[in-house]
Amino acid sequence: MGVNNMTYIPTIGIEVHVELNTQNKAFSPTINKYGDAANTLVNEIDLGLPGTLPTLNKEMIDFGIKAAMALNCKINQKMYFERKNYFYPDNSKNFQITQGKTPIGYDGYITVEVDNQLVKVEIERIHLEEDTAKSIHEQDKTYLDFNRAGVPLIEIVTKPMITNSEIAIKYLEKLKEILLYLGVSDVKMEEGSMRCDANISVSKNDKLGIKTEVKNIGSIKNVGLAIDYEIERQINLLNNNEVLVEETRRFNDSNNQTIRMRIKETGNDYRYFPEPDIPYVNISDEWLSEIKATLPMLPDDIRLELANKQVNNNNIEALIGDIDALYFYLAIKNRIINPVSAINLIITDLKAYSNNLNKKIINLLQLEDFIEIANDLANKVYSKQMVKRLLEEIIINKLDITDAKAMVNQKESFNIEEIVVNILNNNFEAINDYKAGKDRALKYLMGQVMKETKGVADAVEVQKVMLDKLSKL
Repeated sequence: MGVNNMTYIPTIGIEVHVELNTQNKAFSPTINKYGDAANTLVNEIDLGLPGTLPTLNKEMIDFGIKAAMALNCKINQKMYFERKNYFYPDNSKNFQITQGKTPIGYDGYITVEVDNQLVKVEIERIHLEEDTAKSIHEQDKTYLDFNRAGVPLIEIVTKPMITNSEIAIKYLEKLKEILLYLGVSDVKMEEGSMRCDANISVSKNDKLGIKTEVKNIGSIKNVGLAIDYEIERQINLLNNNEVLVEETRRFNDSNNQTIRMRIKETGNDYRYFPEPDIPYVNISDEWLSEIKATLPMLPDDIRLELANKQVNNNNIEALIGDIDALYFYLAIKNRIINPVSAINLIITDLKAYSNNLNKKIINLLQLEDFIEIANDLANKVYSKQMVKRLLEEIIINKLDITDAKAMVNQKESFNIEEIVVNILNNNFEAINDYKAGKDRALKYLMGQVMKETKGVADAVEVQKVMLDKLSKL
């Protein structure tokens, strides 16, 4: 749209709903699981049948406390749940159990880096609630899948203080990273376990403008696109002396524009009142201490630790960007002599095997074996090339580490270059055939080397040396 918005001040707030990966749903014993056949993970509580009573899931509160701590929030140690009353087909109870006046966390923040400057994004509140059923629209019909009904959520709401799409994107990337490393959610936006809304307004002064809410944006990239489009759309309207109205819109990723869903003529009256079937929750200091003791290292702490160990930034980000690789490293980090070389092995060799074999790194080989190999490399017992061969013998050929070392040591006992020279000195006819373009000559010469080494020489290395020598004849 290309509008000059220098005279306008954008104000953005972000609301994020995150499904928690607890074992059970928020207020029923139903298994909390994604991907099963529709309406198979449901009981009478999830359906809101008359006479049913909710049972509070402690694990949901534990996860909520973890998230609040990691996001630098204060904790409401005395809290209660409330009923948010509204009618919609995916809400069979006609109310949602949520938190209004006593969110589990409040006054938090995340610090992000934008243009080499640290920006503090302030978090107003984190509250616990239950998800609704999933609506599936097909032509002129809507189907409901109640597998999602009652899945525990945390809603994370920023203060209206974000000023551009870049900060919003950095915030969401950092939030997603933190929640993933906490283990409270898989934050898979494509599966709906992390969903984003953006509230956007523009103004020429410190007074907030007329807000537009863009609902259920499907990716972090699209959040940025939606914000940029909305800022320019609103500025265009104001520059044309048109009146903005408070409205709800959705993002159309086919043209990167937002589309009106409905106008907010009056505020919603949800008639919040305390949930009568769930008692107040008192979170003791001891409970908080127990949860704090379970907090893992968070990504920024890991970055700092690895930088202090002289790991280069590319390898740091590659490791942190792959939680499977990172967990493997964290399991061995206190027993590794040289983290630089160990991390390089993990993110290159082990990750390649992991991708090719479709296995997690932890399932490729024993931790003890990798520790021994990494430390042998650090102590120069083995070269990088020999370590690669060791990993191949263990991972591909399924040898235990003792047999793998014996095999590699046997291969290394040969002087390949000397053997290749001797073979060439005694096979002038094959050399002439090779120069004449006969491919079988190279295979013959390599076969002679393999015969001389009883088949244990590395074929790739033999070919490399052989071609090098032949090129000089």
